[in-house]
Amino acid sequence: MSNLSTTSEEILASAQKLIVAGGYNGFSYADIAAVVGIRKASIHHHFPSKADLVRTLVLRYRENAEAGMAELERNVPEPFELIQAYTGHWARCIEDASLPFCVCAMLASELPALPNEVAAEVRAFFRSLSTWLASVMERGQQRGSLTVSGSARVEAEAFMATVHGAMLSARAYGTPAVFATILGPTLQRLKPQ
Repeated sequence: MSNLSTTSEEILASAQKLIVAGGYNGFSYADIAAVVGIRKASIHHHFPSKADLVRTLVLRYRENAEAGMAELERNVPEPFELIQAYTGHWARCIEDASLPFCVCAMLASELPALPNEVAAEVRAFFRSLSTWLASVMERGQQRGSLTVSGSARVEAEAFMATVHGAMLSARAYGTPAVFATILGPTLQRLKPQ
């Protein structure tokens, strides 16, 4: 990996941590420069504007999430197990603080104030996650391996909102276990009878 690629990756990693901690307006290039140990001009060389930086970050975040969903699909055969694996991933990220909050959920809370190009990428992330969850819900409904009330699409949206709400509650209470506690009844309801 070239030095430019390494620096670019370090900038993106730093931006991700800063967004999770304080949102889009909660950091500046000066904050990243201090963390990465470079000058602000170097950041501008890689990402001319903050909007370019965050758009790139969200695009990569979505691509990584889509790769993770594809990996789950290859390795986890049943829809209920997929849902459990997905929530288990977030429970671990919150517990070990490796990613205690979804970057796109954080940015979605700021959507009206985000630059258009960043907002478009955040919406693309939510559409992608919703589409995948709906496909899992639909398969589970067809196979009888998930208890889905109503349409798979609505169930997917409700599930996604519950996951993001549980993240928010775990953060608000400062207790990672709150995430699993909140999702417990939802998983129980989805569990095949």
